[in-house]
Amino acid sequence: MRNGLYSIHILMLDGVRGRDSGVLILRDGLLIGGGPHFWSIGAYTAGEGTWKGHLRTNQHSPFSDPFARPLFAGQEVTSGFSGTFSGDQAEVFGTVLVGTRSLSFQATLKRLADA
Repeated sequence: MRNGLYSIHILMLDGVRGRDSGVLILRDGLLIGGGPHFWSIGAYTAGEGTWKGHLRTNQHSPFSDPFARPLFAGQEVTSGFSGTFSGDQAEVFGTVLVGTRSLSFQATLKRLADA
């Protein structure tokens, strides 16, 4: 994985309705990012077209839609992921632990700029 600013698009799996988008800065094994409602910070390792890592995520702003139901319900959660990368794009599959429930997700990343 090249250091840089990446867009990230997340889709929950296993029949759970949910998605999110934001940005991540990846730099020398550390990642930090967020979007309109959540922030994330973590670490990763990469080599020969594969990478893996972990992060913690929390909500920083409430949803403006009173009918929206956040999956994390305002609690800090931890995630682990692994995936592949090539050029300026990457894909990961992972699991987020929300209380005692684990939820699967898929995310795609696209490099936007140097960082």
